[in-house]
Amino acid sequence: MATMSSMWFILLEITCFFVTHAYVENMPLRTLSGVTHEEAMFGLNALKASLTRDSITSTVPSYPPSPTPSPLPSQDLKKPHVYFVTSYGADPTGSSDSSEALLAAIADAAKGPSEGFLMKDIKDLGGAQINLEGGKYMVSKPLQLPLPGVGNFMIHGGTIRASNNFPPDGYLIDLSTSGERNSYNYEYITLKDLLLDSNFRGGGISIKNSLRINIDNCYITHFTNTGILVQGGHETYIRNSFLGQHITAGGDKHERDFSGTGISLQGNDNAITDVVIFSAAIGIMVTGQANTISGVHCYNKASGFGGTGIYLKLPGLTQTRIVNSYMDYTNIVAEDPVQLHISSSFFLGDANIVLKSVKGVVNGLNIVDNMFSGLNHGVDMVKLDQSNSPFNQIDQVFVARNVVKGMNLKATVAKMSMQGNGTSWAADFSKLLLFPNLIKHVVYTLIANGNSFPNHVLRNVSQNRVVIETDEAVTANVFVAVDQSIAS
Repeated sequence: MATMSSMWFILLEITCFFVTHAYVENMPLRTLSGVTHEEAMFGLNALKASLTRDSITSTVPSYPPSPTPSPLPSQDLKKPHVYFVTSYGADPTGSSDSSEALLAAIADAAKGPSEGFLMKDIKDLGGAQINLEGGKYMVSKPLQLPLPGVGNFMIHGGTIRASNNFPPDGYLIDLSTSGERNSYNYEYITLKDLLLDSNFRGGGISIKNSLRINIDNCYITHFTNTGILVQGGHETYIRNSFLGQHITAGGDKHERDFSGTGISLQGNDNAITDVVIFSAAIGIMVTGQANTISGVHCYNKASGFGGTGIYLKLPGLTQTRIVNSYMDYTNIVAEDPVQLHISSSFFLGDANIVLKSVKGVVNGLNIVDNMFSGLNHGVDMVKLDQSNSPFNQIDQVFVARNVVKGMNLKATVAKMSMQGNGTSWAADFSKLLLFPNLIKHVVYTLIANGNSFPNHVLRNVSQNRVVIETDEAVTANVFVAVDQSIAS
């Protein structure tokens, strides 16, 4: 019976094939009744399936139905979330304005599928990318991300240049908002492998009230106000990047005219790592607490021309660490520093550290293990600017273990030895100690020669001079150590 059913099935298949073939051979593309070729084929195939099914129903064993397949993911979830800007009409040659095309790509990315939420009201875009495809794009308006906030998003791989009618106070990439929000604007945005040319029209990147922003391997130039501006928020990390108002490699004949600021940190808990600032009036301006600066090379504008490498403008609560950096003919200025650490850095060409008094406070300051190389012009490695008021609240200040060549060594701890015969020994530390007329702690040793046992006393400590006297003339060696940094 099974053999007969199989033969009957094969014969039916052959018959249907010849009928279908003959019908198709003689059928015009569109029949008089309006049925298309495709519709006719669909009808014949349905007839074939019906005949086949009816003929084998009684002979083919039944099987449990196949499980219903799960619905396919939506097309948005299936496709990669990489947005190529040329597909939106952006001009990779930079000849025409690509503002709207770039903004359209950003808008599409922001409307893409969400993987949930990061911080409150910040949509997780799952790693969506705006790919600039190695092109050069001219824009006439800032590239601003939409609100409500988005995160887990990247813009990378190309050059963006401001047009001649770009707003003079705008930023090429603007992570900010005109309104006030109770929550953060953006989170985990990465700007990578970009050259941003502000064309002397505004700045490079503006970040406001955002969280965990990455700026990596960027070259930002021709800004008039600020290369990178960080306002509020937390944890913007700037690394492996180069900033300069003018493209130069030092020794520029127009260096006196450099203006603007390379990086302005107006928020807390940020980090600048392995960054070069090669032209600007101020390399880095810091007005927020708990920031870290490491591996930075500043030769933005020589201090002799009025420039500043790093300016810490947060008197009374600095909380900043500067380590392993290179100040190249430009200095560090700190206003009323409180909790400031500077170490393992190199200062070249009379570059130094200036402590500027606002209300006369300096507390919790460490300047240790640095190298200073000067030009033998009598410049102090650490200088006090007391033009506003003298420092009169000094505590826990430690300046020591620094190596100096061609500059004046300054410290808060010092040692001296003397040898002679007499009843009085004076050790003058005024050229070495950082703060005038301030010695908080003295340790001395007097070793008298011969068989005498003189009485001796610390007679006077003033104007950073220490006087030791004996009750009789003796030949002695005297060792004195002083400290300005002992906590009161």
